[in-house]
Amino acid sequence: MVEPRIAVAVVTMGNRPAEVDALLESVAKQDLAPARIVIVGNGCRLPEFARRLSLPGEVTAVDLDENLGCPGGRNVALARLREFGDVDVVVELDDDGLLVDADVLRRVRDLYAADPRLGIVGFRIADECGETQQRHVPRIGGSDPMRGGYVTGFLGGGHALRMAMLEQTGDWPAEFFFAHEETDLAWRAADAGWKILYAPELLLRHPRTSPARHAIYYRVTARNRVWLARRRLPLPLVPVHLGVWTLLTLVRTRSLAGLRAWFGGFVEGLRESAGERRPMRWRTVWRLTRLGRPPVV
Repeated sequence: MVEPRIAVAVVTMGNRPAEVDALLESVAKQDLAPARIVIVGNGCRLPEFARRLSLPGEVTAVDLDENLGCPGGRNVALARLREFGDVDVVVELDDDGLLVDADVLRRVRDLYAADPRLGIVGFRIADECGETQQRHVPRIGGSDPMRGGYVTGFLGGGHALRMAMLEQTGDWPAEFFFAHEETDLAWRAADAGWKILYAPELLLRHPRTSPARHAIYYRVTARNRVWLARRRLPLPLVPVHLGVWTLLTLVRTRSLAGLRAWFGGFVEGLRESAGERRPMRWRTVWRLTRLGRPPVV
């Protein structure tokens, strides 16, 4: 059994310095030290981390002149790791998360060592009280957050990606900036035959938040939903998928301003280029459906 080499990547906008320090200290306490840590300042200058926090492995800080969004910032970290060429798996963590247990990286290593077709491992996200919101469970319905297994998606807050998978599927969709980038990557991974595992024993503590806290939430959520369908779904499923999500939005959204922004983003998604169209195969659609998450919902 070949043990993969693990790296950790964190993207921050510089507005959570205490949280980033706490996260990196929780990485330093892992019983398996990462080979590398890459920290990306998304439109900000980063402080010195390595000596101040006594971080393990090789620590690389990258300052970006502009905010590229979460997927764009993560792509910068991935590009830097490729330049080094000595990492097999990257663990990507939200900058306000925290690794509570000291064995997370070791468990990640063991999961990937045991299965060469394992592409993505999703962590369980829990708040300060230990509760996992239902939207953070990668299954439809009132699913038990402690039930692990193979799934069709994962959470951006805490996850691991095999570098060999990314070489085949491509990186994050940087143009999405925020929202639905995980689904785009997950569908590409599934279509290429890689497995996605939800591992609830891998815990990332994260403050309880609402995605609607972001000013651009409604617009980019709608725009990216349209782009996602246009890029990845077989043509007959595109109107079905978008129709279902339009109805769900009408039912769930209580804010008139939010609805206006959502429909504005929807129109934007139809008018603007969605990028390369590479729809998944019908057998992938069937596989996702069998796993409990048909790509029309």
